[in-house]
Amino acid sequence: MGALFVGVDGGGTSTRCVVVTESGEIAGRGRAGGANAISVPDPAANLRAALLGALEGLDPARVAGGVFGLAGAARAAEPAERAWREAGLAGRPAVVADVLVAFTGATDQPDGAVLVAGTGAIGARIRDRRVVRRADGLGWLLGDEGSGVWLGRRAAAAALNAIDGRGAPTVLVARVAEAVLGAGAAGEDDGPALAQALVAAVYARVAESGPAWLGTLAPVVDVAAREGDEVARGVVAEAARRLCRTARVVAGEGARERGAPAEKGRGPLVLAGSLLTEPTELAHLVRAELGRRAVLVRARDNAAGAAALAVRAALPGDPRAAEAHRVLIEQGGPWG
Repeated sequence: MGALFVGVDGGGTSTRCVVVTESGEIAGRGRAGGANAISVPDPAANLRAALLGALEGLDPARVAGGVFGLAGAARAAEPAERAWREAGLAGRPAVVADVLVAFTGATDQPDGAVLVAGTGAIGARIRDRRVVRRADGLGWLLGDEGSGVWLGRRAAAAALNAIDGRGAPTVLVARVAEAVLGAGAAGEDDGPALAQALVAAVYARVAESGPAWLGTLAPVVDVAAREGDEVARGVVAEAARRLCRTARVVAGEGARERGAPAEKGRGPLVLAGSLLTEPTELAHLVRAELGRRAVLVRARDNAAGAAALAVRAALPGDPRAAEAHRVLIEQGGPWG
């Protein structure tokens, strides 16, 4: 029996794990809750659950290595190593940035850039399959511009602005009220009482579930924008502008504007995160803008990207590792 390799993608809301063969065939899959070391009380438990699910029916002694793609890789090392041990695996896994496995799960090229827009938002420059530059990814309070949380916060603010007269009328009043307070919440009252109810409910939800809850309002503003609401369209357009700015920085365009020489062979720009990989209005705007400057590649299976790095680490310079990487990309796709 040949060696097996583990790839893990630990996000804020879910953790995905694959176990693969040396040739890149997927032998097992596992899934569990989120593994973000900041927002999840026990990320090691979810990492372990995903590992055990993927290893079901397989001999753990065959596992020759693994790579975990996690946000905040430095502080995520301890829970990753603990989950690895508790799953009965020998040695230690490598822990890398989640943006790196998003890139390697979509392309076998060594260089390029990646733009992620999901609950949060970040851009990264990749060289020789290493992150060499980051932009944004600063969290909901200081950054994550164009993210789901950013959109949700501005959707709620636009609704409140419309209620008290500081902003233009918008369907977001009724849509946000329905999403936050329940069907028919707006009713005939779109004045101070509704504003107070919205403010109280939003603050309560954030206190209970964390700022990531605001991301649940992102689909509300995206749908309203696609339906033609001018306020919603403005919010989504501004999100697209900010994400494109992040992408241009990590792709090297910002350096060229300052007179620095352009990088050669910049590689593809991988678009990752649900806001950019699903058919959203935001994705349409971002693709239209960035597609004029770069070769765009849609993210696929980040866990498979982590597994590809594990195989490459075990077989450095071996053509079999490159072929396994290509096989993993071909197999990658949405999880059920």
